[in-house]
Amino acid sequence: MAEILSAIPVSGGPYFWAYMLAPQQHAPFFAWITGWFNLLGQVAITAGADFGLANLISTTAQVTNDYTPSSGRTLGIVAVILVSHVAVNSLSTRHLRYMIYTAILLNSVVISAVAIAVLSGSKTHQSAEFVFAKFFDGTAADEAAVGWSVRASPAYVAVCGILFSQYSLLGFDASAHLAEETKEAAKVAPWSLLSAVGASFVIGFLLLMSLLFSIQDFDKVRHSPIPILQIFTDACGEEGGLVLITIVMLCVWHCGLFSMTSNSRMMFSFARDGGIPHKLHITDTRFRSPIRTVLFAAVCAFLLCLPSLGSTAAFQGTTSIATIGLFLSYGIPIAMALVWPRNYKRGPFNLGAASKPIGIVSCLWIAFITIAFCLPTVNPVTSSTLNYTGVAVGIVALGAFGSWFVWARRWFTGRCRNHCRVCIRQLDFLAEHIVDSYGTPSGMGGSYPLERAESSRPIHGRDK
Repeated sequence: MAEILSAIPVSGGPYFWAYMLAPQQHAPFFAWITGWFNLLGQVAITAGADFGLANLISTTAQVTNDYTPSSGRTLGIVAVILVSHVAVNSLSTRHLRYMIYTAILLNSVVISAVAIAVLSGSKTHQSAEFVFAKFFDGTAADEAAVGWSVRASPAYVAVCGILFSQYSLLGFDASAHLAEETKEAAKVAPWSLLSAVGASFVIGFLLLMSLLFSIQDFDKVRHSPIPILQIFTDACGEEGGLVLITIVMLCVWHCGLFSMTSNSRMMFSFARDGGIPHKLHITDTRFRSPIRTVLFAAVCAFLLCLPSLGSTAAFQGTTSIATIGLFLSYGIPIAMALVWPRNYKRGPFNLGAASKPIGIVSCLWIAFITIAFCLPTVNPVTSSTLNYTGVAVGIVALGAFGSWFVWARRWFTGRCRNHCRVCIRQLDFLAEHIVDSYGTPSGMGGSYPLERAESSRPIHGRDK
């Protein structure tokens, strides 16, 4: 993805990549399908992060005070969180960058300090055998039932556990969605994407190790409403545990914040190209921010949280589209680059001979997790424990493919058809950026990676 981003640094991200890499006659179709998987996946990330934060706040208040949580109250907290995200995302990128610096500080230095505090505060530490070799099923619906390790195999349980890790390493396409607001995006954005994944792995692994080694009573932690709060409390006392869980809440809040940032930019580009109502792409003249898509993203995320009023299982199935939907939208342009390599003009960042093998492995992995994450994770399977992921993905796929064949194929071209003044200014900037990144037209064989976005002719001089 970093390699493709270097070649096509556009805020549309995966759907525009698919458009550029597919054969011209099929480009609108692949752009439409990829766009809707990516859009709904982004909405689900925002909904999942904010609903998770609301649950964390409610449960923490229940544990530490006499607060009684309910689905309605939790939904109200979600609404407040979304409003706060809308307020911050209404600012320009110049102001929003300070929040980005804060998030980087929180998720690196502060989380590292939390990990060190938990390790140093724990009276005893678990052995390496406990951390790396102990197996606990955890898939039984209750104490009387057996887990999937008995009914199927421990390997099946391990596959189910991949979902949590994969969900944590998600949303890194944000580097693409902010590319049009990034200087020298063709060079900088790919490294931003890679560093986001790398930093998440390193910091996440450090935090997980500190938590696992610091467990004092495994059964007590396992039965706690908030296991991580129990670990914090055992290590640092009640007040210290509350401080640490508040830091975690701040990190989750920033996660939801920048999920909405990425989502709004993707919607902005999709609106510019006609995938959703064109008027949504207009930016605010004072703040120079796509406020319309910010509000639209917030409303969509709130609507996605509404099923939680009736069934938590249904909501979990709905938000699971975040993982599968987004990774499918990542996999389609990667597959396009493999199947039609002639359409793929690499940018400043490229993998060389390793590009094809990495692309094949990526597509195989996405195919694997798409199937694995639809499998049941709790035994026995009932209406309340059923994994609704397959249903959610099926509904999204039916909507995307159905809408294309019924009406979208008649008018959606995959790019902006009506070049309003805003679009022209934006496309001028992109063309200038491509010229700066790649040099003269002759240096690229007379064409540029964004060539199809404008017309069938190469972008030259004032024609850009």
